[in-house]
Amino acid sequence: MGTKPSGASNEARMSVKGPLIFSAVLAVIAGFFTMIFSTGGAGHELRWDLGITAAGIAFIASLLLVAVLTMASKENPDHLSEGSGIHRVSSKIPGGAGSVGHPRSKPEGHRSGTPAAKEPDPDNNDDGGTPRSA
Repeated sequence: MGTKPSGASNEARMSVKGPLIFSAVLAVIAGFFTMIFSTGGAGHELRWDLGITAAGIAFIASLLLVAVLTMASKENPDHLSEGSGIHRVSSKIPGGAGSVGHPRSKPEGHRSGTPAAKEPDPDNNDDGGTPRSA
């Protein structure tokens, strides 16, 4: 069997005997019940064709399901969490998340120390001073 980079045995994960036996048992059960229930009564012959078809479908589907579940439980190697320098903090990237909400330059006509003059809004509706039509 294979070994992990640490030298430990990887026998439990590499074994395909368990999933194959599980899929074969499900295939036999599905094929048997399909063959029996598809006859239509005691006076008819067994439907071997439907039983074999159902067994094949059950075998492939269960083997695929076991394979996907096995891949989903795979753990990441330890060296991925050490940080190799490729992961940058977005707040330090120019134009990244750290620059959101921080203006790069001050607006024109604004001098430091004196507040900008604000024009009064004649109808007090916070639309910039444009009167609304009635």
